[in-house]
Amino acid sequence: AIILRSDKFMNAVGIDVSKGKSMVAIMRPFGEIVSTPFEIKHTSSDINSLVKLIKSIEGESRIVMEHTGRYYEVLAHQLSEVNLFVSAINPKLWNVHSGIADIRIYVYQIVL
Repeated sequence: AIILRSDKFMNAVGIDVSKGKSMVAIMRPFGEIVSTPFEIKHTSSDINSLVKLIKSIEGESRIVMEHTGRYYEVLAHQLSEVNLFVSAINPKLWNVHSGIADIRIYVYQIVL
């Protein structure tokens, strides 16, 4: 299902979190890839660059990330501090262990 907000399509930002770095992919409805998966470090400069990228995309964006230990907390906090929608999901709910190995599929399953 495609989610519409204020007559605009919603963008999906999927973040696969690990210690000190994360993998990010951004999609628009109908499978339009805004950004193929890329890595960011959990540094202020990389997080600020990610915020600028997300805010530069037309329409509302929703961020979904893994709830992995405590690794996600700093990133989630910094993204929510700049008024971005962030949802941390338990990886077991993502069906990560069922053989799905592509973050783009995660984004579809969780956000769209």
